[in-house]
Amino acid sequence: MRLLSLLALLFLALPGHAACVGQNLIAALPADQQAALTAATDAVPFPRGNFWRAERDGQKITLAGTFHLDDPRHDATMAELAPLVQTATTLLVEAGPAEVAQLNALVSAEPERLINQTGPTLPEALPEADWLRLSDALRSRGIPPFMAAKMQPWYVSTLLAIPACQFAEAAKMNGLDQRLIATAEAAGVQIAALEPFDTMFTIFDSFGAQDQVAMLVQTLDASAADEDMAVTLADNYFSGDSRLYWEFSKLQLQTRSGISAAEAEAEFAKVDSALLTRRNSAWIAPIEAAAARGPIVVAFGALHLSGEQGVLNLLAQRGWTLTPLKE
Repeated sequence: MRLLSLLALLFLALPGHAACVGQNLIAALPADQQAALTAATDAVPFPRGNFWRAERDGQKITLAGTFHLDDPRHDATMAELAPLVQTATTLLVEAGPAEVAQLNALVSAEPERLINQTGPTLPEALPEADWLRLSDALRSRGIPPFMAAKMQPWYVSTLLAIPACQFAEAAKMNGLDQRLIATAEAAGVQIAALEPFDTMFTIFDSFGAQDQVAMLVQTLDASAADEDMAVTLADNYFSGDSRLYWEFSKLQLQTRSGISAAEAEAEFAKVDSALLTRRNSAWIAPIEAAAARGPIVVAFGALHLSGEQGVLNLLAQRGWTLTPLKE
């Protein structure tokens, strides 16, 4: 069940920074724990950096690891990336305007995708104490509990993964992905998606109702420290250390759940497969096909960059030369 909680928290890398006040939890760790996290981070290919150039046989790809929520620090990033988008033949993203429109149409046609129309409501499925805790968490995000009572549990989990301090900002959709999309639209650059528009549903629908309820409770537990986690994630993203945050999350899982390092590693391997690895592998074909038609910019969540099965290493294995861009 801890695995499902991680899926909810990591799918969109949701925690943000702008209105959140907290401490960087990694910086607060004892020196030996920080050293262990650094060693684990350095053990994988391409462990640092958000922005890269890939070249092969005269073809050029700019890869941007993104942070999905608004932050004033995106301004400096856009000063570097905007000219590359404006001169690209294509901007590839996880979901572009066409995919968002398709997703909205699907939800309108099939509301059961988000609303549980047949099973028990959340007040019925959860112990009373958990429903009361959930009600408080929802109110802190401006959501009346009765409105969430019949939502699919996985969907409520993704809402809780956005810290209350960042919830209003999240609705503005002004993260790095959206800024790049707006730049491409203004320049008349083609925007294409890396994956089908319903990928989120495919991932979460693979879990049963009981698993989703367990995921919701775990996410509710984790949200107690959401401001500190939000600040930690954002600080590490903007320093180019998203992989360090990934390794830190394993430590947090051990601390919260009392499991061993081996158990945490095994659960994260499942997350890596469901959330990152399989998607990374599927993205290579559309990336290379687009690059064959001219220089492109590819933007996706920064956690997809690093690791043996990260996008950067997959490209390197196929003969692409990777060079970090100045951050």
